[in-house]
Amino acid sequence: MKKKLLATLLSAAMVVGAMTGCGSSSGTTTADTTTTTDNATQTTDATQTTDATATTEAPAEDLKGDEVDITVMVWDRGNAAPNTTTEDNALTQWIQQQMKDLYNINVSYVSVPRSESDDKVNIMMSGGTAPNIVMTYSQDLFYNYASSGALTDLSELYKQYGSNIEQYCGEAQTGIADLGDQKFAVMKQRGTENARHTAYIRKDWLDQLGMEVPKTKEELGKYLYAVKDAGLGTPWGMSGRADTEKMYLNFLGSYVDIPDDKFAYTYAEAYMAVAPGAKDGLKQLNTWYNDGLITQDFPTDTDESVFLADVANGKIGFVLDDTTHIWDSTAVLNTTLGAEDASFIPVQCFDLPDGSYRTPYEYRYAMFVMIPQETTSDEQAVACMKYLNWLADPANAVQVRYTPDLTYNELGVAVEPSTADKEAKGYPGTCDDLCIMNLNFDWVNNYDTMSESNYQTQEQDWASVDWYKNYYTVCQTGKYRFPVYGYVSDEQATYGTDIKNKMLSFVYTCICAPADQFESVYESGYQELVNSGLQKILDSRAAYYDSIN
Repeated sequence: MKKKLLATLLSAAMVVGAMTGCGSSSGTTTADTTTTTDNATQTTDATQTTDATATTEAPAEDLKGDEVDITVMVWDRGNAAPNTTTEDNALTQWIQQQMKDLYNINVSYVSVPRSESDDKVNIMMSGGTAPNIVMTYSQDLFYNYASSGALTDLSELYKQYGSNIEQYCGEAQTGIADLGDQKFAVMKQRGTENARHTAYIRKDWLDQLGMEVPKTKEELGKYLYAVKDAGLGTPWGMSGRADTEKMYLNFLGSYVDIPDDKFAYTYAEAYMAVAPGAKDGLKQLNTWYNDGLITQDFPTDTDESVFLADVANGKIGFVLDDTTHIWDSTAVLNTTLGAEDASFIPVQCFDLPDGSYRTPYEYRYAMFVMIPQETTSDEQAVACMKYLNWLADPANAVQVRYTPDLTYNELGVAVEPSTADKEAKGYPGTCDDLCIMNLNFDWVNNYDTMSESNYQTQEQDWASVDWYKNYYTVCQTGKYRFPVYGYVSDEQATYGTDIKNKMLSFVYTCICAPADQFESVYESGYQELVNSGLQKILDSRAAYYDSIN
C-alpha cells in the first residue's frame, strides 16, 4: 500500500506543474497572482468584525484539552526580517502564544521554498515526513492525495470544530475538497471578488475618433479598424505567454452558448477554446490579425516585455488581460499624458449570442489546506482543525495578515505595514503566508470603500475614485462562475497538462494562420488535440457530471 501511495504521489508531481495557480486578494494587496480561478455568489456578513482589539472568546474546557504538538507548513520566500527565520519570527511567536493560551497547542513551523512548494510537499508526503498541515493550489495534487488515502477525512472534525470556517469562509467550501461524502481539505477564502480577465480600451482614442465606448464585438471591430485607419497605433495588443489563456479566453467564450451546468462543467474554462461556437471567435481573431489589427509577432513575446512596454508607451488601443495586470503600465502612460484617467478604461463589449454578457470570476476558494493521514494522530488532527478554525475568525486573521500591531485608515481598511516597519519589528516580509484560511475582511465586500482605498494607496495619481468604481461595475457585468467539483478523472490526470499546453499553441497558430489556410490549420490542430486525449477528457467530465446529477 505504501509503495502504491509513493508511486501515486511521485507521479502526481509530474502533472501538476502547469496546472497550479495561486492567488489571494485582501484589500489592495496581493501576495500571489492567481490563474485560478470561482460558482458561489458572495454575500456580506454584516456581523463580521476585523477590529484589531477584538479578542477571541475564551474556549470551552473541552476545546483546550491536553497538551498536543502540531507542525504547520509555511512558505519561505527568502524575505525574513533580519535576525529571524521563516519559522521563528515575531508573527509566528505571537500565533504560537495564542494557540498555547487558548487551546494548549504547541505549534511549530516547517518552511518550504515557495518556488518549489508542490515538489517539496510531494517528497515529504511520500517519505512520511510531512507536517500536520500542508497546502497547495493544485486540484490535481489534492485529488491524488485524497483518492490514494493520504489525507485525513475532515468531515466530522469540520462539523465539531469548524464553526468559524463555516461562518466566515463558507463560500469557499463549495465541494471542491469533497469526494463523495468525505471532506479532505478546507479551503482558504479569498478577499475581494475579482474577474479572471478584463478588457481595457483607450478612452482618449475613442474621443479622438468621435466614437462611443463599444458595447458589442461588432462595435469593437469598428473601433479597431478606425484605430488602424487613423494610424494611432496597434489596435489590439497581445502577448505570447505560454502558460495562460488570458489574452483570448473571454473573447472566444463570448461566442459560446452555455445551455446548462453539464455543458459548463464539461468545457469549463480550460476547454472553452474548443467548445461549440468558439471556432467562430477564432476565425474572427484570424481575420483581424490578417487585417493588421492584432500585434503581428505576439507569439514571440513570451515574457510580455514588448506588450507591457507598448501599453506604457501608448502604442496600443485595446487589450484583454488578467484583470489588474496592466495597471502599472497604465499608470506610467497616464503620468506621461499628464492626467488621471487619461488613457485606458475597463470595458465589457464581448456580447453573448443572446446579447447578454458573461464575465468569468475567480472562485471564492484559494488553496487546499490539508492534514496528512500518515504523519498525524487523531489528537493532532483535532488540534489542527482548532488551529485552522481560529485562523478563520476575521478578528484573528486580520492580525495575522497585517500583524498584531496593525492600524486602520479613515476608511476602516487595514494599512499594509511597510517593509522597513516589518523588518524593524521582526515580522516576515509576507505575512499573508501565515494567514492560510481567511482574507474576507469586511471592507473588501464594499466596492465604494475599495475604490477609495485603491485611490488613496496609489503610488502615482493615475486613476480617480470614479475610475475604480467604474472598474468594479464593469467587472460585475455578467459575473459568472463555472461549476466545480473535487473529482479529477484519470483521463484529465493523464492528458490534462499536455492538452493545456497544446491548446495555447493551437489557438495562437489559428490566430496567425494565413486567411486562406485557417480551416485546414484549425482542423489539423483540433485533430492533434483529440489524438492527445482532449475528447477523452471531455467525455470523462460529462460522464462524471451525469453520475452525480
